[in-house]
This record gives sequence, C-alpha cells and structure tokens, in this order.
Amino acid sequence: MAPIPTLRSLKSRLNGISKGRLNVMVSKMIEQPVWNQGRELPGEGKRISILGVPLHFGQSMAGVDLGPGAIRVAKITARIGKLGYEVNDLGDLPIERPRSHPSEGEKLKYLTEVHDACERLASQVEQIVDAGEFPITIGGDHSIAIGSLAGVVKAFRKRDERLGLIYFDAHADMNTPDTSPSGNIHGMPLSALLGYGAPELVNIGGFAPKFDPRLCAHVGARDIDPGERELVRRLGMRFFTMREIDERGLAICIDEAIAIAGQGTAGYAVTFDVDALDPGDAPGSGTLVRGGLSYREAHLAMEKIAEDGGMRSLEVVEINTALDVNNRTAELGVDLILSALGKTIL
Repeated sequence: MAPIPTLRSLKSRLNGISKGRLNVMVSKMIEQPVWNQGRELPGEGKRISILGVPLHFGQSMAGVDLGPGAIRVAKITARIGKLGYEVNDLGDLPIERPRSHPSEGEKLKYLTEVHDACERLASQVEQIVDAGEFPITIGGDHSIAIGSLAGVVKAFRKRDERLGLIYFDAHADMNTPDTSPSGNIHGMPLSALLGYGAPELVNIGGFAPKFDPRLCAHVGARDIDPGERELVRRLGMRFFTMREIDERGLAICIDEAIAIAGQGTAGYAVTFDVDALDPGDAPGSGTLVRGGLSYREAHLAMEKIAEDGGMRSLEVVEINTALDVNNRTAELGVDLILSALGKTIL
C-alpha cells in the first residue's frame, strides 16, 4: 500500500504546479460532479423524451394540472442531461376543457375528457418508444397511466414482447365504476390496465388487457377500498403493503417486486404516485395518507430499479402545486427520477 502523503509533501507538490494549471484543474473538478468523476455516465448514448400531461379531471382538487410545470421549475431537463442522456422535452399534451360537468353521484366523472386525453397520450408515447427513446411522463393525476402505459405496452406488443409493471401508490387504484366511492377515475387506472371497468378505459389503445397481473407488483399501499380488496384477492396480484415493508424492509420488498415485473420479456414499466411517499417528505399531494415511504426508502427503490436495468418507461404523477410547500414535492420527484435513471451517491 502506498504511504499516505503528509501535509508538507502535498504542499511541495502544489508549489510545483503553476497557478494557471492549478486553476484549470480546480475548474474541471467543479464542472464535473464527484459522483461522475472517473466513470462512464449512465445515460451515455441514450435518449429520453419528457412529456407533460396536465390532466386533472380524474380527481377533484385544483392544482395537479400544474405538476408538469413544477417539475420543469425543478430543472428536470438540465439535471437529467448531466447524467449523460440526450433529453428532448416535448412540452405538454394539450388537454381540452370539459364539455359538461358531472352530476352528483356520477360513477365515471369526466369520462369523455379522460378517455380522449388518454387515447392521444397512448399514441404519442407509442411513437416515443418506436423512435428508440425512453419515455418519461409527468402528471397530472394518475388516470394518465391508462394512456401512457397503453402506449408503452402497444409499442413492445408490436415486437411480440410483453411488459411487467411496478406501481407505486398509497392506494390500490383498483376501483371500477361499481365499487368506486367517488367516481373519480384516478382511482381506477390499475383495474382498467388489467382489463376491468368501463370499456372506454379498458380498451384505450385498441386492446385489452395491458398487463398480466402475475407480472405486476404494487408497492406502498395503505388505503384500500373494500371493492378493491376483493378484486386484488381474486386476481392474486402481488401487493407490497406498508405493513409488509415495515416488517421485512424496503430492500427485500423492492427486490421481489423487480423479480415479479422483470418476468416480462421486454422488462417493465414504472409509475410513481407521490402519495406513496410519507406526507412529511411530500406534502404536495391531494390524496395524502400518513405512514408512507420515507425519503431514503423511495430513493433506495429507484436506485435498485436503476441497477436492475429493466425499466422501459417512467411516470411521476399527482404533484399538486396548490398543496406543495416551496416546490418540495416536485424537487423530490425530480430527485427520484434521477435515481431511477442511474444517479448514485458515489
């Protein structure tokens, strides 16, 4: 082992370097982050397209439509670019104003608006994947998953490949019009993707179901409606609830989730609702439930997904700027995206 240099020897070496050369060396160190020095960037040779989806009709609180803007304020494009990716921000999917307002007790609120937006979203995401790019969709409420994931799956379906799914959420999102207490479609995307619910939602993209429940893993649930519980049990889909995560640890649970979703021949999609996080770390959500994933647990999950290398699309949803504090939730959302894309501590 080489001897540790003394302070005197280091000073002697530095004295032998010209002031101009020393300034250049320091400048390069500042420009290149410590975690990036001496190794290849995770995004080298890879292309990402970011698409904002300011859809908010799937739920009832104002502010979630500004989520894509909040994520951009947190400098998502520049920060992903520092990981070596070529990044293309496609702007936001245009969202039409409601043609009518739902009546009290309606079981599928704003169905037409959600359906139309998701059909257009599915088509655009399909084109992104067909072009060899990695899609990142930013919500908007979680109803956008019906369209974004339909597009990803359809692109790989044309290659005779199938995808698994890792679904982060405090809620099951497995309601149907018959079981939903509210009629809000953001509580129905997972059931629709599995082929249950309103035909207008189930058949987005022109085919159904999008996923085999045996290739799907749900992470972070702690608030599940009775009707959802029944469907989950009937399908046998794997749910890693917060109770199990508390008992067994996040690392074990996410490894098992990756193994389940990784059975897809093409890899798996990831969709992340910020209400999966504990409200203390992510206050900017309209569906807060105490006792969620901690800051470090969420990062560990994303880091392990990055290490596995099987993720084929990523989505972050339900950031509500009207409820957020100093853009904390949006900043955390970008941090988690970076971890999922390969940013590491060292």
